[in-house]
Amino acid sequence: MAFVTAVGVGAPVRSTLTPTRRHALTRSRPLGGRVASAAAGAAAAAVRMDAGTTPSGVSATPKPVGIGIIGCGRIGQVHAKAISSTLGAKLVAVADPFEKFGRAVAAEFSTTWVADWKELVANPDVDGVVIGSPTPFHAEQIIACAEAGKAIFCEKPISNDLATIDSCLEVVERTGVKLLVGFQRRFDSNFQKVKAVVSSGAIGDVRTFTITSRDPSPPPADYLAKSGGIFLDMASHDFDMARFVCGAEIESVYVTGAAIESAAQEAGDLDTVITVLKMSNGAFGTIENSRRCGFGYDQRIEVFGGKGSVVGSNKSADTVTVSTEAGIGTGLPYDFFMDRYAAAYTGIMSAFVTMVAQDGEVPVGGPDGRAPIVAAKAAQLSVAEGRLVRLDEVDLVKATAGVA
Repeated sequence: MAFVTAVGVGAPVRSTLTPTRRHALTRSRPLGGRVASAAAGAAAAAVRMDAGTTPSGVSATPKPVGIGIIGCGRIGQVHAKAISSTLGAKLVAVADPFEKFGRAVAAEFSTTWVADWKELVANPDVDGVVIGSPTPFHAEQIIACAEAGKAIFCEKPISNDLATIDSCLEVVERTGVKLLVGFQRRFDSNFQKVKAVVSSGAIGDVRTFTITSRDPSPPPADYLAKSGGIFLDMASHDFDMARFVCGAEIESVYVTGAAIESAAQEAGDLDTVITVLKMSNGAFGTIENSRRCGFGYDQRIEVFGGKGSVVGSNKSADTVTVSTEAGIGTGLPYDFFMDRYAAAYTGIMSAFVTMVAQDGEVPVGGPDGRAPIVAAKAAQLSVAEGRLVRLDEVDLVKATAGVA
């Protein structure tokens, strides 16, 4: 599939000839990977029945879930591809203000393009809306979708501002619509297996955990300056993973870090950090983030418990090991997050379709989207003041309520 280079509602794409081509926000390329069996099973169930009358004893005609996508940039194309291959789903329309890119994506996936996202939301054939626009537009679009009674999938973050997030979640709760936040790593087979092992009690009570999250190369300084910083832009996925695998909330963080390379220095950001977390269930652990990793996209986790441990290792394009007299060698990890998490993106979109079709539980809800932002703000304060910070120090709701 030829992905379209979009510069409108969606992330910009840089030349594939530069060293920064591998960075998560500066490259566009086709996706590979297989759909996880669990995701495929979920997708197979994602069929709604037509409300029209049918003769007695005759099965109703399956009616696909109508999905609309706001944003025809790279992530919008990823979701369009996933929806197009999901049983029981129909991509009704895509919206982007830039006609060239919107029409190209619509043609690629045999759907309709509209310039105004509000027109897409008002379309009666759209049951659920995928928000893949830039972060500053998320809140307005979430509220509009909720008021229109549409199910919502929103790429993270909902917002980098807690008050804005809370306003969105209030409307979602008031209208009774379902909101799924796009933390796709929860649908990765490695992390799902780690979660399942921990939940089964096989390793006993969780005592410590270690999350390693390193990007192949850093983004340019101009991106970093607008990103919200390493904790909001990068580590938020890892804060979510700590909550996911431990089944507990983050109570406090302590950070040590540095800006080693010029891009982070120019942006006033950090590029290498270690965060120590204390969880509400008594466990504690570390998250190591780095904007650069010479051997690829490094995504690992270990959870240690009273009876044992479980480890999730890196994934590579193949599992071939070559053994000769010169040594033993294996392939490097994936060097791009959309390759590493290709199946996870398909899995989370299948879960969204199933949620809409069956009016089911939300696998990653609004509170899950909010919690990593609180943790990120606590991490920022820890760096600024050089101390351990409890999350309730920066949580507007708890601070207002006087919760200790």
